[in-house]
Amino acid sequence: MNVIETHQITKSYGKNDVVKGITLDVKRGEVFGFLGKNGAGKSTFINTLTGIIHPTSGEYFLFGEKGTHDKVKQRIGVMPDYVTFYSSLSPIRHLRLLSALSGKPVTKSQCMDTLKKVGLEKHANKKTSKFSFGMKKKLGIALAIIHDPELIFLDEPTSGLDAESVIMIQKLIQQLQSCGKTIFMTSHNLDEVEKICTRMAIMKEGEIVQIGTIDELRAYYRSTITVKVKHSAIPVDEKTNLYQWLDSTGTDLESADNHFTMCVSSEKKIADIIRALNIIKVDILRVEVEEPSLEEMFLEA
Repeated sequence: MNVIETHQITKSYGKNDVVKGITLDVKRGEVFGFLGKNGAGKSTFINTLTGIIHPTSGEYFLFGEKGTHDKVKQRIGVMPDYVTFYSSLSPIRHLRLLSALSGKPVTKSQCMDTLKKVGLEKHANKKTSKFSFGMKKKLGIALAIIHDPELIFLDEPTSGLDAESVIMIQKLIQQLQSCGKTIFMTSHNLDEVEKICTRMAIMKEGEIVQIGTIDELRAYYRSTITVKVKHSAIPVDEKTNLYQWLDSTGTDLESADNHFTMCVSSEKKIADIIRALNIIKVDILRVEVEEPSLEEMFLEA
């Protein structure tokens, strides 16, 4: 089942088209990564889906319901890219106030359980005026999940956090997914996206330029594969012919006594190389294949 479904969503401000005809779907239980450089239109798109702004054209569905009406809002949680708090209120007061306003009041015990999930249980009664940027970020996540939503929007959930807190939030996202929640998140931490997202979309200048799993994106962006082979000694009478054949099979061949590196156009070429070495009775000690990282794909987009 698609929890999110959009059809040609656009958002314009005057003559400036910020979001340009986005069509995508997000299935139940996915952690969907939404990538793009600053100014690509990611936050505008999220604000459209969460009902903060209205699209200029196109339509979208959450849980099969058109638009973001009050009934749908009770099923979603949102942590925007920038969160403000009442400086005189504690995290518990914030959680209880927001829950009451949303029509789903919670107990103090539920608040403490949620604060524990984000690592703020020891600061439950401290005024947020004393909070660091990272602590406010954690409270923003707590506010997004306090009412046990089915769909959670997280805009840069780990930016500005220390390494220990980043790991904690990543584990929390994975736990939420294991409980059947659907997560739609933006992030500039590409290692994080590659680690926890089931699928991702890359946005550039208001448009989706590619969408899929990490393996699907790699296949799309990969023009050559770098292969490194460590091997036993090559018979002297075979060396010249082997290197000539390797040079015709791929590009950028670099060789030494017991290893060589080259670029090939497909994985089948790697199998051909292994077969050729076996024919001349050269032992293959190790084969390493370098694939494009998510960062390389992101920058290329």
